Amino acid sequence: MPELPEVETTRRGIAPHLEGQRVSRVIVRDRRLRWPIPEDLDVRLSGQRIVQVERRAKYLLINAEVGTLISHLGMSGNLRLVEVGMPAARHEHVDIELESGLALRYTDPRRFGAMLWSLDPLNHELLVRLGPEPLTDLFDGERLFQLSRGRSMAVKPFIMDNAVVVGVGNIYATEALFAAGIDPRRPAGGISRARYLKLAVEIKRILTHAIERGGTTLRDFIGGDGQPGYFQQELFVYGRGGELCKVCGTGLREIRLGQRASVWCPRCQS
Repeated sequence: MPELPEVETTRRGIAPHLEGQRVSRVIVRDRRLRWPIPEDLDVRLSGQRIVQVERRAKYLLINAEVGTLISHLGMSGNLRLVEVGMPAARHEHVDIELESGLALRYTDPRRFGAMLWSLDPLNHELLVRLGPEPLTDLFDGERLFQLSRGRSMAVKPFIMDNAVVVGVGNIYATEALFAAGIDPRRPAGGISRARYLKLAVEIKRILTHAIERGGTTLRDFIGGDGQPGYFQQELFVYGRGGELCKVCGTGLREIRLGQRASVWCPRCQS
């Protein structure tokens, strides 16, 4: 599933080709996503100029002169730019054609993503209750400490809760907890302020680095597959259950927390 750095890399890849461009028409081949694509999307968006492409959590907000297209990539979706008229393959559900001759094409084999229309996107039911962005001053260790008091749930699902902070998905929660030396199984309410301060710093550092790496490994959003590159070669624990810790050489352990695989080092994380 694309996580925040991949979505941000997607935003950076498509924004220069969309912003300032006018939409000529919208082609919807299959409306059956997680929520049905609005039947009048073509009428609402065609003829409008795209003002800005933003991101909120894992949602992309394509802001037009009047209204916003809210897009989520789901578990398998991607956005890329193709030439208008390029034949569509299977699972290529939507084309947003631009007067420039390019079209923003949405592909989603599992159809778990979304393309919705809103006149007030930040107050849309999918976005209104989201927590702060992790790379802003609204998120810090003090917030984690205060919200965790009295919480018995494990710290890893706690920091993955979008009401606490958005965009800290499984990969980056796993890596940040390792960098901060915190066992992912520990009760959130039992972790000190000092350790939360360190954890927040590591979340910011790792997400920032992942965005930078996504940008450098990205091949092309025009005519390519639109998929950002992951920095898998730099992962310390995620996906490495049973392998040796890169820091201390101890065997990494793996369990499931909140229905997600969780890997940690029993020596480096306590």
